[in-house]
Amino acid sequence: MAQFDFPVDKLRSYRPDLPVPSDLEDFWRNTVAEARTHDIAAHTEKIDNRLTLVDTYDLTYAGFDGQPIKGWLSVPAGTTEPLPTVIQYVGYSGGRGFPFNATLWAQAGHAQLVMDTRGQSYSGGGWESTPDTWLGGDNHAPGQMTRGISDPATYYYRRAYVDAFRALDAAAALELCDASQMITLGGSQGGGLTIAAAGLAGLHGIELVGAAVNVPFLCDFPRATTLVNSMPYGEIVRYLAGFRDQVDQVFNTLSYFDGAILGRWASAPTLFSVGLMDQTCPPSTCFAAYNWWGNDKVGDKSIEIYPFNEHIGGGDHHRQKVLDWVRDKLG
Repeated sequence: MAQFDFPVDKLRSYRPDLPVPSDLEDFWRNTVAEARTHDIAAHTEKIDNRLTLVDTYDLTYAGFDGQPIKGWLSVPAGTTEPLPTVIQYVGYSGGRGFPFNATLWAQAGHAQLVMDTRGQSYSGGGWESTPDTWLGGDNHAPGQMTRGISDPATYYYRRAYVDAFRALDAAAALELCDASQMITLGGSQGGGLTIAAAGLAGLHGIELVGAAVNVPFLCDFPRATTLVNSMPYGEIVRYLAGFRDQVDQVFNTLSYFDGAILGRWASAPTLFSVGLMDQTCPPSTCFAAYNWWGNDKVGDKSIEIYPFNEHIGGGDHHRQKVLDWVRDKLG
């Protein structure tokens, strides 16, 4: 695969003039307010993770509409006091998985909360997962991109973004997490959820120490869906290839969930990454979110560019950079 998107100098200045819904702020304030009418009800139960140096707890908390969301909370073995906390979101089709796979940040000395993504988890399986019962049915194969897409109120990512935001509320309620020192992070869909959580945190006055966004998905939908037809953006392409009369309606819905729009509310320092050969999350869409991050009000931001990599981005090379970045932010 060759580089196929804008040259780097244009990527660095690419800030698409995306249509912003006039009621966007009210939509999200009302959505979050409704979610917060439900007690967060965060509770944990220690489980056998088959490890010696890390303790893991089975986490449940109230997400969208008060529905139970699963997760893992992992900490260095024997931890009894609050720790700086890393909240991790996972990629498309993934979930919290098995508890022994979700321990990197606990190994680094932090509390690590990994959110299970509703209606997904099918690529890796794992322990009890979180169904998306809002429109009926249980976890299923790919298809989230167009679930409820005819209306922002029913769109799948309204639920997923609220779940991601409520993970911040859950961490703040847990005895082993320090709510004053929280970082959100994730790659691909996890990067999109990181942007959404950080944007909604900024909108609601929650101060995050940082947000690390790796090759983010769910950004600049108009360009993504016309530049590539690979999955998962291809799900939208296939839908509109059949429902030709719904183009305007679909893109209106997507504008409420675009990371290049919601990230403008973010107030946290950020570290992004991008692969210039990435046909899953095209470079320009990642730069659209990065360049709009904080709406020019966040000075502490940087992006790592990997010229010869596809959706893997920087892989472990970048993971090491994020470890250094998180250590710098959390100590």
